[in-house]
Amino acid sequence: MLKWLAIVLIILLALLQYRLWLGEGGMRELTEIRQRVSVLEEENQPLRDRNARLAAEVVDLKTGLDAIEERARSDIGMVRSDEQFFWVPGVAVENTAPEVNAGVVGMPAPEAEARQ
Repeated sequence: MLKWLAIVLIILLALLQYRLWLGEGGMRELTEIRQRVSVLEEENQPLRDRNARLAAEVVDLKTGLDAIEERARSDIGMVRSDEQFFWVPGVAVENTAPEVNAGVVGMPAPEAEARQ
């Protein structure tokens, strides 16, 4: 009797181990899910970084005028009323602001000419 009970318990233990390691929801599936999660995390990291930069820019735009002025200068070529803009043809400038400002005073920016 004890021999049969031991055999039944061993068979039951073997079935439970099989389900744990190879069955549905077992260790193999857990390993596959962890691999998929790591791949998705790698894909999401650049998006998280971009969202953090955008959130910081939003906070900066809400709290400070310097960021708004910088954005206006670079995006729409703003020149303040107390400033004078000088355009010198043939001179390479590291800063892109004069190129953008050139469009404001009637001269097309080099980037706009290259796109046409």
